Amino acid sequence: MAKNFQATEGYTYIKKLISEGEHTTLDFKFEISNSRKIARTLVAFANTQGGRLLIGVKDNGAIAGVRSEEEFYMIEAAASMYCKPEIHIVVRPWLIEQKTVLEVIVEKNPKLCYAKDENNKWIVIVRINDQNIVANRVYVEAQKIKRNKNIKLSKVTETEQLILANISDYKHVSISKLSRLLHLTIRQTEDALINLIAREMIAINLNDKEITYSGK
Repeated sequence: MAKNFQATEGYTYIKKLISEGEHTTLDFKFEISNSRKIARTLVAFANTQGGRLLIGVKDNGAIAGVRSEEEFYMIEAAASMYCKPEIHIVVRPWLIEQKTVLEVIVEKNPKLCYAKDENNKWIVIVRINDQNIVANRVYVEAQKIKRNKNIKLSKVTETEQLILANISDYKHVSISKLSRLLHLTIRQTEDALINLIAREMIAINLNDKEITYSGK
């Protein structure tokens, strides 16, 4: 930690958080060894509901404690260098069983946030349950519309009406399957889904295996 970065006794508070297990707004990290990787979790929280990251806690909830001051600086680097826009974080050190656990607090950001991947490409990541999921073009573009109050959507197009009339027949259908069933190109399907999701007329279902769509 930074010099004179004093940890506060917080056994009850941290133990209560750990007892919840990892979920949409809580994640555990044994250690920080890569700022780029930790940026993915910061961005995922910022794009979803906000959240807390506990550094020095294993996946099973065991307290290991942070190993060096470097981990604090790597968190700061993750928020400033590998997140766009820069994510404001609050870092609180807690003393638990003579070990220091860092609580990193991230608020939901009204703007869409991006993380830099291993290829230096900026990607959008969202938090679903206890997983960080890379979002696709449909999610990203729909979110841009929803978060920008100045964007006005035009009337529902024929393609959008076609999807609305048929999507209820399929549960959790992929873009490729939907385009094939309705004889649309992938691009036509994507563009229509973007506007329908922005209007909240269609649901997008994100997970680590496949992104699907369903009627509401």
